[in-house]
Formats: sequence, structure tokens, C-alpha cells
Amino acid sequence: MLKSRYIIIIGCGRLGSYLANRLSRDGHSVVVIDQKETAFLNLTADFSGFRIQGNAVELAVLKEARIEDADCVLVTATDDNVNLMVGQMAKEVFNVPQVIARVYDLKRERAYQEFGIRTISPTELAAFAFLGAIVDTDNQGKR
Repeated sequence: MLKSRYIIIIGCGRLGSYLANRLSRDGHSVVVIDQKETAFLNLTADFSGFRIQGNAVELAVLKEARIEDADCVLVTATDDNVNLMVGQMAKEVFNVPQVIARVYDLKRERAYQEFGIRTISPTELAAFAFLGAIVDTDNQGKR
């Protein structure tokens, strides 16, 4: 297990809440930011972190989360523009050492990388899984 870290997660949908629940259970200090109060219903009863309702593109919301102290920011919103903007602020304004953002449009990945933001693309991951499944199916028939 990693040493306990201070992690901020932007977005508390399916991905953000999964990460928040898991990282909290693993002993990390977690803050989750989401615009919708109802999004926090995705957190489990044993989630021990903090919830902030607000728009993460606003500096006051990021400051409320103590982003300047964060070891890592995970940006999991469903909007690539929001993810890039928040990721860029985390990296450039608050000097967060590790910023990882979800990106759907692979054409935009270079913009994230120019700011030193690591990306994870559900589109690319799903494509690899589908392509791998095609290969596996072909190999099963040749046994």
C-alpha cells in the first residue's frame, strides 16, 4: 500500500465515487468536489473523507479543498473542457505534484500533456478491450 496521501477528486459520479470510496478505505485523506449535492449519495457509509459542493473551476472552491496541500488531484468530470481547466489550475497555479485527468476526446490529449497532466482515456481503454476481445475470440476458434 502507498503511504497515506492527500488526494482531491473532482467529480463524484460513478468513477469519482468509486475512487473516493476505495482511496478512503485504503487510508488516504480524500476530498471530493462535485456541483450536485445528490452526487455524494454515491459515496459509501464508510467514506471518511470530506465533501465539497461547488464548481471546481472556481478558485475559491479549490482553495476550500486546500488544493495547495494536495499530493494528487484526480479530475474525473465528464466534460473534457472542465477536466483540462481544473487540471491546468491544479498543476500551474497550485503546483500539485501529480494531476491525472480523464479525457474522452483523444485529439485533446496533447493539450493535457503540454501542461504535464497525465491522462486516462475511457475511449482508448474500451477500444483496447474490444480489440483484445476480437483477437481472443479468433484464437478460441483455432484451438
